[in-house]
Amino acid sequence: VEEQRARWERKRSRTAKELLETEHKYLEQLDLVVTFFVTILKAKGTLKSAVLETIFGPLESIYSASQVLSLHLERGNLGPGLENFCQNLELYSHYAENLELANKTLKEQLTKNKSFRRFKKLQETRPQFQGRKLEDLLPLPLQRLHQYKHFVRDLLENTSPDSAEYQKLAKVVKSVSEVSRWVQDIIRKRENSLQLLRVQKLLKGQKTQVFTPGRWYIREGWLLVVPSKGEELKRRMFFLFSDVFIATKPCHPLHPLNSNKLACQAVYPLHQCVVDKVFGHTQSQGGLLSLSFPHKTLLLMSSDQQDINDWYQSLTAAVR
Repeated sequence: VEEQRARWERKRSRTAKELLETEHKYLEQLDLVVTFFVTILKAKGTLKSAVLETIFGPLESIYSASQVLSLHLERGNLGPGLENFCQNLELYSHYAENLELANKTLKEQLTKNKSFRRFKKLQETRPQFQGRKLEDLLPLPLQRLHQYKHFVRDLLENTSPDSAEYQKLAKVVKSVSEVSRWVQDIIRKRENSLQLLRVQKLLKGQKTQVFTPGRWYIREGWLLVVPSKGEELKRRMFFLFSDVFIATKPCHPLHPLNSNKLACQAVYPLHQCVVDKVFGHTQSQGGLLSLSFPHKTLLLMSSDQQDINDWYQSLTAAVR
């Protein structure tokens, strides 16, 4: 028991030390944004206050909360310091919800506001920035939240369950994990929306609606379609989503408007699809998939074994 306690204590001290060191580094980076951007922009009035608020959100409050946490950690008040910090976790939720609009507003200001564009360029050339751009520093709070989750879990695992601090840390782990999950969900939804928009732009015309609420992008790639009547193989680009499988072909390379776009050939709903793996036609060099829909069967081939296996797994998971 004594050995176990000593081991816990060593690991816990190591984690606490690493948490403090990384918190100092995080504060330094936040300080760059608060000192060289937020504070000076407020004083100069280069941006309207509403625009400034949109771009930086609750960053100053996040910075203040970290300063307080850092002081607690320096004094060795792990439990109380982290418990107090949990009251500020809502700031991270607001920051995550606002980040997409913040990036959009920042881009707009850089396009139309010449004095802000000059100011940003000048600030980023300061030696403290070490070549980093404002865009690199704005996502830092969300990255840090993910790190907090791992730190507090490690601390809890290496704290004796019968100590007074264990209960405090258990509450902290629950709070940080919940907010982290919520933020990751926002990020995932945003990335999915960007993928759906990207595919929509790749397709010629607006007939095929890719951007549909509740739809998730899964994967895309080239596959060969094996025709039913001994014709030659057709190379097609396929897009797999959570509810449909879309087959497309490239538009004519000399088309004045759509030379780099894809024409949608068919949209197959997945709810009535049966996926089978067919082997034996290419001495294990690649493989063949059979997709059966109520009124159509698709035979898809790839010369890459790994590729066909990946497609099979993705399709069966999506259908399930």
